[in-house]
Amino acid sequence: MKIYTKTGDKGLTGLIDGKRIPKSDIRIIAYGSIDELNSFIGLSISLLSQNKTNNNNNNQSFSDIIITLNRIQNELFIIGSDLADPDLSKSTSLRVQSTMITVLENDIDNYEKELSPITYFILPGGSVESSTLHIARSITRRAETNVSKLLLKDTINNLVLIYLNRLSDLLFVLSRTVNKRLQILDIAWKS
Repeated sequence: MKIYTKTGDKGLTGLIDGKRIPKSDIRIIAYGSIDELNSFIGLSISLLSQNKTNNNNNNQSFSDIIITLNRIQNELFIIGSDLADPDLSKSTSLRVQSTMITVLENDIDNYEKELSPITYFILPGGSVESSTLHIARSITRRAETNVSKLLLKDTINNLVLIYLNRLSDLLFVLSRTVNKRLQILDIAWKS
């Protein structure tokens, strides 16, 4: 099977239901931003894996964070599928479920236990690994904005928006957790 189909050569793409729409449609932009987010999380996982391999003496492991991010990558495929299927009347396992949001909230609570409360804004940065998670967080915010625009045009699974909102919070917490485990201070914003 060839990777190219030539069916999109005229600026249209197909949805799960077979309908063809312009590639510039907000639905395509929305799930395209989910794909971009998923790719960037993949980069974060790669960097965390390299750090784990290169710093065996550090005693700091990112295995739990890598497992969390791998799960999120799989869930982002569900979100993409959810957004690519405009027919919400079909029951399918490829829809965002409230349990996915609960798991994100539990993740946030668990990782926050490692952190000191902050009383100031922090700048994205510190370590390279943390910085990539901050970028993933900002891509999540853009994806959330795109999904919000889609919601103004079409009916969608509203749990997608809630999931993305929690995910951006989790990525913020994970970026701080990575810095802490690397013994790198968060960078305080100075006005």
